Amino acid sequence: MAVPTLYEWAGDMETFEDLFTSFYDKVLKDELLGEVFKNMSAEHIKHVSHFVAEVFGGTALYTTEDKGTHAAMIGKHIGKMLTEVKRQRWMQLLIQTADEKGLKSDPEFRSAFVGYLEWGTRIAVINSQLTVNPMQHTEPMPKWGWGETGGPYIPG
Repeated sequence: MAVPTLYEWAGDMETFEDLFTSFYDKVLKDELLGEVFKNMSAEHIKHVSHFVAEVFGGTALYTTEDKGTHAAMIGKHIGKMLTEVKRQRWMQLLIQTADEKGLKSDPEFRSAFVGYLEWGTRIAVINSQLTVNPMQHTEPMPKWGWGETGGPYIPG
């Protein structure tokens, strides 16, 4: 049996769009995170849905339709001065939303799902303290699968 991508296992693009639409509805109402996201673009939810779906092995809509890059996503966090408390709240709301939406909850998928979110949000906090994007636009999009990361984080 062929092993499905995380995207295939989760469902389809509608799964990701539904998840992030409900999630950002919570975020905007949250007293800690609402201020951070109050000026997000009308396209934000679509871009995040496309980005995560692509990272999880879905169609490359973020890089093709949205004309995004990993560097562009990193750039969205530059100078935002995110904190660990905000990161944890973001994670809490997304996992809560995933449970409410019935996102697959088997241990293997949830381990990969949460592993990616932990990795990505921690990088967002690191980059939010910077004033210049450290990533070149030629850097590849991250790809996340059923396995583990490639070793310790060593900046720059």
